[in-house]
Amino acid sequence: MTGVPDQQAYPPAQAPVVRTAATDTDRDLRALFGQSMAVFASMAGPAHMLEAANPAFFTAIGGLERTRTGVPLGQLMPELVEQGFITLLDRVYRTAEAYTGRDARVVLGEGAKAREAFFDFTYEPRMDVGGNVMGVRMIGVETTQVKHAQRLTAEHRAMLEQIARQAPLSEVLDGMARAIQDLTPEEVLVSVLLADADGRHLRHGAAPSLPDFYNQAIDGIATGEGVGSCGTAAHRRRPVAVTDIATDPFWDDYRDLADKAGLAACWSTPILASDGSLLGTFAMYHRVPRSPQDADLALAQIFADTAALAIERHQAEQAYWAAEVREKAARDDLAFLLHASTTLSADLDAVHTLRRLADACTPRLAPLCAVDVIEGGRVHRVATTAPTQRQQDLLASHTPAHDTDDTITRVLASGVTEVARRAPTGPAPWRELGVTGYLCIPLLDRGNAFGTVTLLSTGDHVFDGHTIVLAEELVARAALAARNARQYTHRAALARDLQAGLLLPDLPRVSGAEVATYYHPAGEGLDIGGDFYDVFPLEGDRWAFMLGDVCGRGAIAATTTALVRHTARAVAPLVPGPEAVVKAVNQALINRPAGHGTGFVTLVYGQLTPTSTGLDIEFVRAGHTLPLHLDNHHTVRTVDAPGILLGIGPDIHIEPRSLHLRPNESLVLYTDGITEARRHDDELFGDQRLADALTGTPHRPTPQRLINAVTEAVHAFTGDHGIDDDQAILVLTATEPG
Repeated sequence: MTGVPDQQAYPPAQAPVVRTAATDTDRDLRALFGQSMAVFASMAGPAHMLEAANPAFFTAIGGLERTRTGVPLGQLMPELVEQGFITLLDRVYRTAEAYTGRDARVVLGEGAKAREAFFDFTYEPRMDVGGNVMGVRMIGVETTQVKHAQRLTAEHRAMLEQIARQAPLSEVLDGMARAIQDLTPEEVLVSVLLADADGRHLRHGAAPSLPDFYNQAIDGIATGEGVGSCGTAAHRRRPVAVTDIATDPFWDDYRDLADKAGLAACWSTPILASDGSLLGTFAMYHRVPRSPQDADLALAQIFADTAALAIERHQAEQAYWAAEVREKAARDDLAFLLHASTTLSADLDAVHTLRRLADACTPRLAPLCAVDVIEGGRVHRVATTAPTQRQQDLLASHTPAHDTDDTITRVLASGVTEVARRAPTGPAPWRELGVTGYLCIPLLDRGNAFGTVTLLSTGDHVFDGHTIVLAEELVARAALAARNARQYTHRAALARDLQAGLLLPDLPRVSGAEVATYYHPAGEGLDIGGDFYDVFPLEGDRWAFMLGDVCGRGAIAATTTALVRHTARAVAPLVPGPEAVVKAVNQALINRPAGHGTGFVTLVYGQLTPTSTGLDIEFVRAGHTLPLHLDNHHTVRTVDAPGILLGIGPDIHIEPRSLHLRPNESLVLYTDGITEARRHDDELFGDQRLADALTGTPHRPTPQRLINAVTEAVHAFTGDHGIDDDQAILVLTATEPG
């Protein structure tokens, strides 16, 4: 709509005087509507000569410039002709029938001073005493404000519906600005600025009718006293109305900008959240200096409150999605760490663990990665990853010196992560690799750095806080996995060394016999097993042999094994036979200190002598599995020899047995780890399968062939179930004489 001049009050003295005869009704109406807000006018004759009207009529049609009577209404208000109102007057005058209009739209005035208005009115004929029509009387009420209120309510409802259906904030604010500009009778330009999270600056929100250069200039203005209308309103948290920008000190820094944009007045209302915090400002600009009326301030507050709803809804939605993004990122990080941890622990090799760490770091955390560890006082590069083979070769070719002042040396010395947006210090092919930044993290074991993980940026990649925290967590897990792997390696090596010390490093060459042995510990070889065997010479071309099983595992089992073997070796040359040796072993077990264990021992101990027809064997069995005799007919039979466990009491009952092995016949000794091997259904391998494995070998099998047949049968039976107990086998096979 176009602007309308300020309304004026008109003195009663200017109420026109009726120039023709008037009825009592006319006089009563003039008296009734003289000071009323209702619009009243009385017209005479077919030309509709304006005879009388109240001040409200003249105010409505245009003020002082049109306060005249005695002229035809069409001449006083020519705009009514084209709009058809003069034709309506003609019809009422001609037919003497009244006409009533509801919410009739009429444009009052012409050119720049024209305004849109709405009226409820009635045209009724004026009659003389003879019943003849002498003119037309108009009585009406202006409904413009009601109409505007209805439109305001409709626009407000539409905006609330937009907010409810979560329309984009920019769409809501832009629609709000345009609606107010359409609803306001005079020209107004609306702007909405949004406050930063800290409330110290205002950002462009919506201003569909302000020039772009103006919006860009005020985007980001500070909130504070004297910073224009909006900055001051935001600072004060209450409305600020500048009626004349040209003279107001608040606009000293922005006056030229406002003049360039053609702005003369600015009323700004702060947009506040429900908790009183600043959300932004709502401003109404005018082209001419103007003071706000109560209706203007009420309109501004209504839409500021509506904008607050939209902004708070938008902020809540943004916070929700930000929380969703953070939660997804946290889930992704956790999944990444869990997957990486599983990969790092795939085996118990420290170098493989660190290589998997380098693979996990790229490209998720950085384009390039190098892992260095200290070994023997020197830094060794053990793993590298890069997008191309050439880059990986360049990275692998560089090994930092431990005694130079470079990034890796500093991190190894301090145990503290170092990060920078530049290449690391120290000589290296950084330029060829295009390195733009680095993150060097120590690998720590109980607070001491044993290596570093160096992540390298290239191009636009940078290390933010999130990446640094994630990388440090991954490296900490890798350090723990590498430490566990190294401990396992050391422990396994120690167990192997101790076990080797309890077993024969090499089998001796036994006269008249071929000997083969087998030993396999349960688990991963971290503990010393309880099974043992031994073969050693005696005087007179005789040989002693034994195979046994100590209750338990580990250091105590090793102590007991050593006690049994060394006791047997020590007393065998001094006592008459196997029975005496085994009794001496039992006594040694009874006499051992409490700290060396109290477990029992099963044992087969014997002595063999070569003869012209084979081997003469004398042995005793103390609670052990029954020896097996494989004869030349490929028949397997058990060789029973009564005897109880060793180490449970001073008195033992054992009975020696004698056996003669003809050439190519074998004596097979084994521990219960063979016969008690289980598969998934917990069924045992058993004695029969053992016998079948032995008899299934070709004619005249070697001792090693017999052992292979047994172990292959056990493995086929258990599958991937593994073994639960140590396994040991000793096979003695008689050879042909000479």
